Amino acid sequence: MKETLYTIPLNDAFNAHDECPFCNIERKLEQDALDFILGSSSAYMQTDIREQTNKLGFCRQHYKDMFQYGNSLGNAIMLKSYYAELNKNLQKKLSGSSPAKPSVISIFKKSKSEEDTSDNNSVSSWINKCSTECFVCKKQKETYKRYIENFFYLIESDEEFYDIMKHSNGFCLPHFAEIMNLAPKKLSGRKLEDFHKDVTSLMAENMNRVQEDLNWFVDKFDYRNHDADWKNSKDAVQRAMQKLS
Repeated sequence: MKETLYTIPLNDAFNAHDECPFCNIERKLEQDALDFILGSSSAYMQTDIREQTNKLGFCRQHYKDMFQYGNSLGNAIMLKSYYAELNKNLQKKLSGSSPAKPSVISIFKKSKSEEDTSDNNSVSSWINKCSTECFVCKKQKETYKRYIENFFYLIESDEEFYDIMKHSNGFCLPHFAEIMNLAPKKLSGRKLEDFHKDVTSLMAENMNRVQEDLNWFVDKFDYRNHDADWKNSKDAVQRAMQKLS
């Protein structure tokens, strides 16, 4: 198999014997995005990057990851710039804000949850939008899409890669659902049939494998198994969690 800039990460992910190669790729892309804005390249000092971070901000998880990354000055510079933009827009929203009034029709409808009713308030809707947008998520997802495209390209055109996939540990359930959803759009004919048969078989086999590891992990705590070998179950809890989510 001829390796290119786009196939190397896929090969590495499938050869890592992780519970899901796409989780492996996502973790790497997330780290790459953090390295990009806070690492030695100092992208947070670039005007065009700060324009993007000012517009998107970051999600709750990535604020935590950025803090733990350790570049306090880089974080402070981005936050200073983002706060200035955010505060300016927030003041505008607040100055024109008024309590949301239910329409006559909505009075007779079933009551909505607090999350639903907040969408009637322009300030709440705007804050919700700001809280869900994220520069790191966007950068990660855009690159991830290219790897998914390349995955199906290799599945269709490279028998060696296909064989590596067939002998992998399968996928986590969300990524399994994703590729099964996309397969009819990316593959056709005999290739689609073979892919569906092989991937469903791969998932069934590996879900059973993880369940067996979990079963033995629990059984190992029985005093009768005290001297028995752990087999492959020492990290069964972590792997089982990853397989599910």
